[in-house]
Amino acid sequence: MHKRLKTVLWLGLLLAAPAAIAARAADTSAVRPQFAQGSMNVYRRFAPEQRARMIEFYDKVLGLKSLQPINLGGGQQMILFGIGSGQIKLASGLKEGRQYHAGGVNDATGIRLFTLFFPDEAALSARFTAQGYPAPVFKDVGDGRRAAIAPDPAGFPLELVILPGAPVDAYPKVEVGINVSDLKRSEAFYRDFAGLEELPPVKDALLGVTKHPYRHGQTTVNLWSVGKALPADTGSAGIQYVISNIDAVDARAKADHVTVETPLGGVPGFNVRTVWLNDPDGVTDYFYQLGARPAASN
Repeated sequence: MHKRLKTVLWLGLLLAAPAAIAARAADTSAVRPQFAQGSMNVYRRFAPEQRARMIEFYDKVLGLKSLQPINLGGGQQMILFGIGSGQIKLASGLKEGRQYHAGGVNDATGIRLFTLFFPDEAALSARFTAQGYPAPVFKDVGDGRRAAIAPDPAGFPLELVILPGAPVDAYPKVEVGINVSDLKRSEAFYRDFAGLEELPPVKDALLGVTKHPYRHGQTTVNLWSVGKALPADTGSAGIQYVISNIDAVDARAKADHVTVETPLGGVPGFNVRTVWLNDPDGVTDYFYQLGARPAASN
């Protein structure tokens, strides 16, 4: 009898094992970000007096698609530009409690530049000069590409890459350059927590650094590190993830002890839920879930 009981128990464990393993796998996947957009959005904060020039620059010089702005109340607007399935958001006004450090891409930690792609160097340069800006100084960077660094009107660097004759889908994308203090910690955040796809390192001849790319669709986060004792820029720019399961992200953030900038909650007047988190260098990574639309009345 005793032997038969042990056999029954052993068989029960074997039968239960696949279900237990599947449950653990489901739990693991459930707490990872559930991306609901084929890209991430990025945003820029700047002093209010630069608002008109910033809108002009991203519209007429960079040639991005202007979208309907979002009225945030109190006379504030979020200016939106479409690029592929994502957006570049311009936020007029600096946020209290965040750090700002202008200068070159290696002068501080944090998001130091956006990289944008264009088919025609002459046409892009002509738009710069037509709006009263100096033409970017392009250099050969290999593989038939040319690139230049040019600041936007608020002084934030942009890496402009010319890809002549590339497929149409090579242009509507954004790369986010982050100078980090500890490459291993930041790689773990964007790979293991944010769930981005790790790509092989890339030498950037223009920036003079080796970038470690992490991609989701049309957006790539490029990490590099040139020192641990640099000042921090935690306010000039940030990343927004559009997702379908904000509770899973919040739970994973708490489990991983990720720094919370603004706890899980809503936005007055908007049917959204958000949680604002910080990467290891204080960069804002905020997660955004749009609520269900009300059912149509008969």
